[in-house]
Amino acid sequence: MATVAQILKSKPDATVHTIDASALVYDAMKRMAEKQIGALVVTEDGKIVGIVTERDYARKIVLMDRSSKATPVHDIMTREVRYVRPEDSAQSCMALVTERRLRHLPVIDGGRLVGMISIGDLVKSIISDQAFTIQQLELYIRGERA
Repeated sequence: MATVAQILKSKPDATVHTIDASALVYDAMKRMAEKQIGALVVTEDGKIVGIVTERDYARKIVLMDRSSKATPVHDIMTREVRYVRPEDSAQSCMALVTERRLRHLPVIDGGRLVGMISIGDLVKSIISDQAFTIQQLELYIRGERA
């Protein structure tokens, strides 16, 4: 089973994008669109204070008929951020995103933000692991060696 560290290494771009809590929601959405990502880690004075996602925008700006150009990120961000560590397994992360209905997990190592994994990253990793297991079982059944 893959670890978070292995998943991060397999990503073509492991850059973690952040935004200041006082920035406007419009700027956060613009950055997400430019980077083709679904979440930004929110910081204040260099410390992580939350996460803002496309889902936050949809629920707290669009559905509440608010203006993204007049609302700061700290008004809509999720403050309780669930983190994972590089040594955590893809399976434990999948359990967390399923249980908490999350799509993005920041990765913290030694108190430092080192990456972000998405539910898509987890699914890709788990499918790859399962495909390898199936291949090995098929070889075993046929009496062949890998």
